[in-house]
Amino acid sequence: MKNILVIGAGRSSTALINYLLEEARKHQWFVTVADAKPERALAKVGNHPNGRGTWLDVLKPADRRDLMMRADVVISLLPPLLHYRVARDCTQYNKYLVTSSFVNRDLYRLDPQIINAPLFFMGEMGLDPGLEHLIVAKKVAEIRAKGGKIQSLRTYLGDLITPESNDNPWNQKFTWNPRNAVLMGRGISQYVVRKKYKYMSYNRLFKEPIMVNVPGIGEFESFPNRDTLLFRKEYGLDDIPTLTRSTLRYKGFCAGWDALIRLGLTYDTYPILESENMTYRDLLEAYLVGVQDGNTSLKDRIAQALDEDPSSEIMDKLDWLGLFERRKIKLKRATPAKIIEDLLERKWQLAENDKDLAILMLEFKYRLNGKNYKQTTTMSLIGNNSHDTAIAKVIGMPIGICVKLLMEGKIPPKGIKTSVSPSVYHPVLEELKDFGIDFKDKIQVI
Repeated sequence: MKNILVIGAGRSSTALINYLLEEARKHQWFVTVADAKPERALAKVGNHPNGRGTWLDVLKPADRRDLMMRADVVISLLPPLLHYRVARDCTQYNKYLVTSSFVNRDLYRLDPQIINAPLFFMGEMGLDPGLEHLIVAKKVAEIRAKGGKIQSLRTYLGDLITPESNDNPWNQKFTWNPRNAVLMGRGISQYVVRKKYKYMSYNRLFKEPIMVNVPGIGEFESFPNRDTLLFRKEYGLDDIPTLTRSTLRYKGFCAGWDALIRLGLTYDTYPILESENMTYRDLLEAYLVGVQDGNTSLKDRIAQALDEDPSSEIMDKLDWLGLFERRKIKLKRATPAKIIEDLLERKWQLAENDKDLAILMLEFKYRLNGKNYKQTTTMSLIGNNSHDTAIAKVIGMPIGICVKLLMEGKIPPKGIKTSVSPSVYHPVLEELKDFGIDFKDKIQVI
């Protein structure tokens, strides 16, 4: 019996685990789900005869070894910084590895060992990176096959909620890892427009979002998504004049998040001393350096610091979060980002019957037979409830299908690979249609 090990049972693992368990039933495989919180792993597996949930402290090499030695394929849903530990073990124990994260320098350092062993390391098989890469690679190949020269590619990704589930002034809830959401946009976002390099620093990222229309869905704010320049070579678009990747949010979100940045509440580089004894009001007071008291309220002084009217939408967002309350934070030596993450986990939690919305849109411009074309490729998916989410499907299903193809011997099992290979994106995208993850093209002359 072949064995699959899934490390991590968080928000985005549900669809993947369900898919693997059903495939395990068909093929007589066995799925082990391991997590630092064993109750989560046990809940995801349930009473399925071809699976079990268990505990794992991934920082303990002996514990990792015990589970990995029994597996044929290891799936890591861990934070990116922990993938290297798992990859190193897979090299030592001759195990295949599939992750949802970027193939980074640490994994490439292992490449000589992997090339000399019958191993398969597949990265970038989630959503971002992952599904976006799959569909971009396929569409680039299609446009080139008919003789088109690509001038521009802009991609847009949204992890949102449906309008009927949108019941807070931020127009946003957590559909996957809250930590990633709070720390989004760190560093420099880099991209290229008309052959000119553009660099957007974190403190400017949310100040001037660009409105984008998604056909059949509506208008959204967009802001740059990390280092787009890394993808020119991977997409085979080294000479493309314009390449951007952006994140989508509902209107008004960016101004609110920019206010948190300006106040200093999203930084993760230092602890707040005695944070467990502070209230949220105390925290805001601590950041009001240079703002005179003048016997005015805390809310008025925060508004002054932000150059906002006390009754503005931005101030309503901060008030709704509870930042002006005399409630204790109760987190010891927490960073500002950790405090905000803890607060938002309660305030942005999906209700039982809330439905999320996943959007992925590509906008190509290319020249063919003397004419200029614009091609918009769009995918949108609505979740069923807080347990069966669209985001979990678009993250987990590409991983699950890839693992199935590997187990069936349909992918060459050797070397470090990513999702832009035709042997991967063709079968994965085809099967994704069975789960409602399908892309529609609109092509027009411009």
